[in-house]
Amino acid sequence: MMRLRTRQLLLLEGLGRERNLGRAASALGMSQPAATKLLQQAEEAVGVPLFTRLARGMEPTPSGEVLIRYARQALVDFGFARDQMAALRSGLRGRLRLGSVPGALPQLLAPALAVWKRKHPKVAVSVLVETSDVMLAHLQRGDVDVVLGRLAEGHDEEELELRALLAEPQVAVVRNGHPLLELRQPALEDLARWPWILQPHGSPQRSRFEAALREAGVHARLDITETASTVATTALLEASDMAAIMPASLAAHYARLGLLQVVPLELPLKVPPVHLITRRHRELSPAAASFVEELRVAG
Repeated sequence: MMRLRTRQLLLLEGLGRERNLGRAASALGMSQPAATKLLQQAEEAVGVPLFTRLARGMEPTPSGEVLIRYARQALVDFGFARDQMAALRSGLRGRLRLGSVPGALPQLLAPALAVWKRKHPKVAVSVLVETSDVMLAHLQRGDVDVVLGRLAEGHDEEELELRALLAEPQVAVVRNGHPLLELRQPALEDLARWPWILQPHGSPQRSRFEAALREAGVHARLDITETASTVATTALLEASDMAAIMPASLAAHYARLGLLQVVPLELPLKVPPVHLITRRHRELSPAAASFVEELRVAG
């Protein structure tokens, strides 16, 4: 493995993406014969075929799939090292890539990021908002540096560094003037009669909400619209008689804006707390390490 060169890793990553030697070579600014020789040298270095040549393109072998993943991660790490060196040369600069579940935005991410950005205005920040299962996949691929989310099924806790930051109840929300708000003591059966906006399958909130209904003996088939977007959820709620589940702090945020109201019903729904999540065996960039410290102080 140590005999593989950076240019070979670039070619492997390109072949994994393009599945075509000519296009991969063109993207790297080299001729197809040069790319063929580079691939042959890579296969000789590891001692196994990496691609099967087809009539139209190339298909990676199982060993090729392994090396493509390795090449992608190595190239992410090269970019990470470049950003670290740039930060050391010129103060705290570079990029900070944050991932968050919607419920962590008003109480955790937004206040901490506002304070942190005033201290470090030269850092370019991107915020990706998705469900926990999607965010953890982004974290493991190296697409984001830090995640504010919940541990989802199928993710190895031993590979992740976790710090609990926010535990709060989940509440049902509807538009102002919704008929559910006229009931003195609404029950789960009342909620089940209305259409719902829920996060996609696989999200901790969705799985636990459906389990809570079953445990309470509510087996009605729900009319569900799926979305992970908070903007889409609030827009649909305002325009219809749909209901949705939100963390209490997010519901309070929209209630203060006069957009939504909380249904007066304590849901039998327990979800894990929002955690600060990083990869255990990956060193944070200076910008990410600084933001993590800001969150720890705020928490």
